[in-house]
Amino acid sequence: MQRPLVSIIMPAYNSNNYIASSIASVISQDYQNWELIIVDDFSKDETFKIISAFSEKDKRIKVFRNKSNRGAGFSRNKALKEANGEFIAFLDADDLWKKEKLSKQLNFCLENKVNIVYSSYEKIDEQGKLLKQKIESLPFVNYQKLMRSNYIGNLTGMYNAAKIGKIYLPEIRKRQDWAMWLAVVEKGGTAHGIEDSLAFYRIRKGSVSENKFAMLSYNFKIYNQVLGFGKLKSLYWMFVFLGEHFLVKSKQTVSFD
Repeated sequence: MQRPLVSIIMPAYNSNNYIASSIASVISQDYQNWELIIVDDFSKDETFKIISAFSEKDKRIKVFRNKSNRGAGFSRNKALKEANGEFIAFLDADDLWKKEKLSKQLNFCLENKVNIVYSSYEKIDEQGKLLKQKIESLPFVNYQKLMRSNYIGNLTGMYNAAKIGKIYLPEIRKRQDWAMWLAVVEKGGTAHGIEDSLAFYRIRKGSVSENKFAMLSYNFKIYNQVLGFGKLKSLYWMFVFLGEHFLVKSKQTVSFD
């Protein structure tokens, strides 16, 4: 029996230093029934040349290019429109997967009859060196919990599109992945976490994940603009987020020697 096709969504912008390694981590998966859809967001470096070379060698890799820089949300949506898989997974152009990522998550979904899965992951620096920090996944996350903070690392998340349909992202510049996972969980039910670390998240200087104040401003936009909360309600949820982030989410980060 044919195993399910997994569509992997990858936006890319000026990623020539990292994207070859990211693609290689997909090619080396021990589960091989996948398609990788890469949308280059009008890069100014060699990104499009690199991904085109990969596509010529492996027909499972499909490459598209925006005519202007539109942002990750637009690029992910463009890739989603081209996706044919029963399952949808996400990997950014500077992050990495462990070889068992797809197989473990797919088996978990099929064996437990769940629609949404994610996992723990580890942090690496710009040179790919381990930062000795693991973000541990919660056993499960429902919609109300996800409203408090984004507990689904986008590079680890996967959902069953055959069951719940494709879920598109708001086309805002940052944090649109959190808004998408809120919509996925609202429609598909509880997201289930795998304790194993299955991916590597690259910390880059100037990124939103590094700049906490910028992250908070984008969070407010999610509450206010995407979810449609008024300013007072959005401010209330911002305080909820801060409490969740520092009292609960911070406990997910485990440092090791």
